Amino acid sequence: MKIDFDKYENGLVPAIIQDVRTKNVLMLGFMNLEAYEKTLALKKVTFFSRSKGRLWTKGEETKNYLHLENIAVDCDNDTLLVQVTPQGPTCHKGTDTCWGETNKVNFGFLSKLEEVIEDRWNTKDTADSYVASLFRSGINKVAQKVGEEAVEVVIEAKDDNDHLFLNESADLLFHYMVLLQAKGFHLRDIEKTLIARHK
Repeated sequence: MKIDFDKYENGLVPAIIQDVRTKNVLMLGFMNLEAYEKTLALKKVTFFSRSKGRLWTKGEETKNYLHLENIAVDCDNDTLLVQVTPQGPTCHKGTDTCWGETNKVNFGFLSKLEEVIEDRWNTKDTADSYVASLFRSGINKVAQKVGEEAVEVVIEAKDDNDHLFLNESADLLFHYMVLLQAKGFHLRDIEKTLIARHK
């Protein structure tokens, strides 16, 4: 891997720090050649601190290390993407990221949908919605709906109507997410189980 440390006068290149699992950006730092080599040797992210004027291994005081997983260089050879497993919060202010965000797995729209389903769970006794009514009807009804939708997916899978197959698949996934919430679990719990099996 070729990194152009000579591109800028100070010999530093930006290093974008990304959680290898969640893909969230945690912080931005700068590395010179010495910091890069020390990062590789320690397997802990080390920067050149412009304020301290020296090499600085993230977590050397707090023990909130950034354990190195992978480093990639961009198309111009002057910016690094450093994938890490963080040990504790990344920001010196105690937050997960330097933008004050929570470093949690995001499944795009499914995460937004999961938040809506969780809200319906929390307001099931008062909310006037289909999901709240499902929760009020009890776990057996929710599980039954998952079973019904699974059967409908199987039926549509045997035909050639992709539109109906995708709609029934969406119904199954939606009701399964409702069941997960009713049981006190989230998509991240299923992801964790699949990751454990993958190893």
